[in-house]
Amino acid sequence: MRLIVAITGATGAIYGVRLLQVLREAPEVETHLLVSDAGVLNLHQELDMGRKEVEALADVVHNVRDVGAAIASGSFQSEGMIVAPCSMKTLAAIAHGLSDNLITRAADVVLKERRRLVLMVRETPFNLAHLRNMTAVTEMGGIVFPPLPAFYHRPQNIAEMVDHTLGRVLDLYGLAHHLAPRWRGMGE
Repeated sequence: MRLIVAITGATGAIYGVRLLQVLREAPEVETHLLVSDAGVLNLHQELDMGRKEVEALADVVHNVRDVGAAIASGSFQSEGMIVAPCSMKTLAAIAHGLSDNLITRAADVVLKERRRLVLMVRETPFNLAHLRNMTAVTEMGGIVFPPLPAFYHRPQNIAEMVDHTLGRVLDLYGLAHHLAPRWRGMGE
């Protein structure tokens, strides 16, 4: 199974890094990583991590400027793509088919091939342009997945909140995990 993972310039770089860490432990998954220039800045700002540290977590790394890479073609077989986090700039480019870099081209390919595209959009509050772009991506078959924390499992720290959210994302791809407890109903 191949999954494309992109980290863009929105806040929440922890989602992309933790996703790569979890997928690294899944031998059946081959990860293809893309990191935007703004994503690199956020990795440094939020996690004190450099590009090379994050790239070491992936099986294959692609340059965002290489629009001729294998993942730019529908003939590249994958289960889909997760953009974690997804900036509003990237969301807008995907919503409008602006394949101006490999992140947006790969997302375009995933949509046109009817594969699963998950965008972990990060912005607050949303303006009308953001909402319309989310609607457009949803109408194209993408999944808009703002990484909103859940509290019913009573998380004790940020790591548990991140893991719970990523567990829900992995569920969308049918990937087994033990990142968070499953809801068993009230009082159980």
